[in-house]
Amino acid sequence: MTITDTDERGVAQSTRNRSGAPRLLFVTTASITLRSFLLPIASFFRAIGWRVDALAAGVSSCPECTGAFDHVWEIDWSRNAAALRNWTTSVRRVQGVVRSGEYDIVHAHTPIAGLSTRLALRSLHRDGGPKVVYTAHGFRFYQGNSRLRNALYIAIEKIAGRWTDRLVVINQEDAGAAASLKIASPDKIVFMPGIGIDPDWYQPDYSPEVRLRFREQLGIQPDEAMFTMIAEFIPRKRHHDALQAFSLVSRRHRSHLVLVGDGPLLQATREKALECGGRVHFLGYRKDVRPIIAAADASLLSSDLEGLPRSVLESMALATPVIATRARGSRDLLDLGVGISVPVGDPEALANAMIWMHENPAQAREMGLRGRANISRFALSKILQLHNELYTGLLGSGLDNLTESQ
Repeated sequence: MTITDTDERGVAQSTRNRSGAPRLLFVTTASITLRSFLLPIASFFRAIGWRVDALAAGVSSCPECTGAFDHVWEIDWSRNAAALRNWTTSVRRVQGVVRSGEYDIVHAHTPIAGLSTRLALRSLHRDGGPKVVYTAHGFRFYQGNSRLRNALYIAIEKIAGRWTDRLVVINQEDAGAAASLKIASPDKIVFMPGIGIDPDWYQPDYSPEVRLRFREQLGIQPDEAMFTMIAEFIPRKRHHDALQAFSLVSRRHRSHLVLVGDGPLLQATREKALECGGRVHFLGYRKDVRPIIAAADASLLSSDLEGLPRSVLESMALATPVIATRARGSRDLLDLGVGISVPVGDPEALANAMIWMHENPAQAREMGLRGRANISRFALSKILQLHNELYTGLLGSGLDNLTESQ
């Protein structure tokens, strides 16, 4: 792996390997997306001879990222869409990186990176430059959003769709919207069920002793209710709804809410948690969430929108039942019978579902097992094969050294 130095214009010096191997660049707004979702895909393509690089804010300080890619490039992106640099200096930075790297495919993820990258490459795209792919981890327009906001986001996606060779969508609502609103032509829309999860890594083989040991570390007794929520502390995750619901649950049962993750609203959530009647545990970012999920009565997700939530997939793989809002993305999974769905913004309904899970462990266990039985359709091996088909189709030829999908 190499980290490229830049000249006085902020344009990286080229370190192109002239081997003729396909060259792929992943672009995300922040390195957390690379770390959380894209490392297995990068490893797969590197293993079959591709050069795979990454461009994101904070990527050079992400050890997992610097070890997983051939080359990493820094960029000063903001997750605030109103930040001027996203549409000025960052656009020029993307252009410089792509010219230097001479990539065959540029695959962008997340809204800021997706739009900025496609804006930057629109002229190269027109002149036969790299193939441009964008994976929508949930469109910013959705059912329940204001009409004005939806109209704005739809217009933006339609414009950016002209500069996109393939638009990847990961839930049914977005797939339908992309087609019906003509965000891209039908032959350019690709459906993939998420970003992949390895069922072998999430084997639900935690014994009662292991579960009890984890609970004991947090001071949770065997007969007490425990609920886990794994989510970044940002507005759309609606942690305040989970805390309000938990306060209602705690009036009926001695309960614990375990919150995993980091983000800008962490401190505000800590302060709000002081008002709850039960115990709220903040565990920060955890690379391995398996024991936290397995020890819970149920996993929670109170979001108002999702792409295809990884925390729900992880819970399904571990045979832990789920309580989630009927938000876009989450619906695709809840409709498999893996838990209880509640309306967005309804803490009382969320509390009632939590109470039911604790008081009906046998039925809850059935939901969890149903989740495990369905996890194969979201397996990482399937997602890797879909990416291979996508990229191979864009390059117009097969890969002679492709090994069997893992």
